[in-house]
Amino acid sequence: MRKLIMWNVMTLDGYFEGNQNWDLSFHGTVYGEELEKLSIEQLNAADCIIFGRVTYEGMAAYWTPEQGEVADLMNSIPKIVISKTLKTADWNNTTLISGNAAAEIKKLKEQGGKDMYVFGSANLSETFINEDLFDEYRICIAPVLLGSGQPLFKQGIAPKNLSLVSSQQLTTGGVILKYSK
Repeated sequence: MRKLIMWNVMTLDGYFEGNQNWDLSFHGTVYGEELEKLSIEQLNAADCIIFGRVTYEGMAAYWTPEQGEVADLMNSIPKIVISKTLKTADWNNTTLISGNAAAEIKKLKEQGGKDMYVFGSANLSETFINEDLFDEYRICIAPVLLGSGQPLFKQGIAPKNLSLVSSQQLTTGGVILKYSK
């Protein structure tokens, strides 16, 4: 069975973006050779990346013109966008799912294969948390106190007890935490 893995960068005080969509300036505090290497490893270990609509649109706009190994992987890997409002998904190798997201992801997990990742997509992640679909949470903590913004884990999510799999300190001051259920 495939694993569904959440990958996100968040601030020490729990925000995955600032007060505006795509306010991700704090990502620069942790990005470096180590996160680039991890990004390549994760993309090579994945069958697909899953996005909600807002994250999909932002990622497509960012990665389509980019160059380099990470960009090549992002642009070529199969992608799934979950949206009830999108009519088409034009980023290379993208499948649009407009039905029951949890049911569709359960089917994909049962098919077996390589890992599936959810990048960003806090609203979609909330659905997957509440449906108990994530097998692993990979969170990079940026050494930043943002003070306000969009929290990664919102009030009202289903409680979960997790087990720490590993922690890795980055030379940039960030920490990557891996938890499994």
